[in-house]
Amino acid sequence: MVSLSKQSMMAQLLNSSFTPTTRGLRRQSIPSITQTTSRKSQIQAKIREIFMPALSSTMTEGKIVSWVKSEGDKLAKGESVVVVESDKADMDVETFYDGYLAAIMVEEGGVAAVGSAIALLAETEDEIAQALSKAKEQSSSSSSPAPPPPPPAETTIPDPVPVATVVKAAPVTVVASTHPASDGGKRIVASPYAKKLAKELNVDLSGVVGTGPMGRIVAKDVEAAAVSSVAAAAESAKPISAAPGVELGSVVPFTTMQGAVSRNMVESLGVPTFRVGYTITTDALDALYKKIKPKGVTMTALLAKATALALAKHPVVNSSCRDGKSFTYNSSINIAVAVAIDGGLITPVLQNADKVDIYSLSRNWKELVEKARAKQLQPQEYSTGTFTLSNLGMFGVDRFDAILPPGTGAIMAVGASQPTVVATKDGRIGMKSQMQVNVTADHRVIYGADLAQFLQTLAKIIEDPKDLTF
Repeated sequence: MVSLSKQSMMAQLLNSSFTPTTRGLRRQSIPSITQTTSRKSQIQAKIREIFMPALSSTMTEGKIVSWVKSEGDKLAKGESVVVVESDKADMDVETFYDGYLAAIMVEEGGVAAVGSAIALLAETEDEIAQALSKAKEQSSSSSSPAPPPPPPAETTIPDPVPVATVVKAAPVTVVASTHPASDGGKRIVASPYAKKLAKELNVDLSGVVGTGPMGRIVAKDVEAAAVSSVAAAAESAKPISAAPGVELGSVVPFTTMQGAVSRNMVESLGVPTFRVGYTITTDALDALYKKIKPKGVTMTALLAKATALALAKHPVVNSSCRDGKSFTYNSSINIAVAVAIDGGLITPVLQNADKVDIYSLSRNWKELVEKARAKQLQPQEYSTGTFTLSNLGMFGVDRFDAILPPGTGAIMAVGASQPTVVATKDGRIGMKSQMQVNVTADHRVIYGADLAQFLQTLAKIIEDPKDLTF
């Protein structure tokens, strides 16, 4: 049996591919092909795609605000390449690799889907021409609807490799001989609205100093330049409309932010909501605000703090239902506050508002508002709210209803505090300051009694606000 076993093993070895000389030679030729393919792949890998990044969980496409670099410019790892506008903010995108910006595939003002190529990065200067050629091929193939795109295995560009990352673009004071919002005088960096406004007001952007993030020119810079010019002074003698540059009867496409707001509002229609109103006396709150306002406290922070303390006692109002099958008792109380900005609406979030003291909360709020108006909020600063406040009281609005943001359980609309004639408990007539609040809630999770009890607690906190300063 042992002999047969050995014979069997020898037979198997004799039939293996190691024995025949010709097969051995053929197998030796395979590595050379593999090496050639590997070398070809390595050469191809030197031309990389820069992709449209996802700046938020709801972002499906982004708009190119401006290219910080021009075609042919040398790039260093970590250097900003392009400014992208998402549905909520403008963000700088930096490269992961050293190389050259070989080809820009989506120009300023253009829109691209998340994950699609917006530029090509060449590792060496010699490969710029090859990258430009490839960009033209991709452009011509995308414009032709008939032939389907080639399979990934046949493309000369390698599998998608992240080439760029999004970085937080904080406002920077620039001191240079060239214009701060330009790249060595080659390209002026300005927001799309600022460029549009500059054309309407006949303002030369090359003479405008940007005050936005990284020296970017924003709308207020253009307006300031227009006011200081002789042409603007002459124009000021004419009647000025509330919305300068608006042509009546014109059709204007949504901005990226307006498109996001539109999608959210349509999504809200699928949630069964109801509304509960309440009248709250604000005399004590007004007195407290007057006392601590010189210390930097804002009314928004006071309202957010009062709301957070009430939510801590009624966690169901701070809950959320996202799948229609369950709801979550959120572990943090994050108060989102609606803020109107140029071209849209955003809700900066005061994190853990129930635990942060009123002075720190006010400082946080001021910083968030500044970043919101500069379109520099990070996703966690506007997408993590568990309860939303919308305040129109500063406009004299006495009451209104708010639309529930998707993914949250409730939103409270706050009206103006106004002197009101009321009857006192002893039957006399008196004067008190009162405000109307209306809460819109998801009726799948929150019921009428829940809101009523929450509003009672909120009223007690506002009418006796001693706990707000602790």
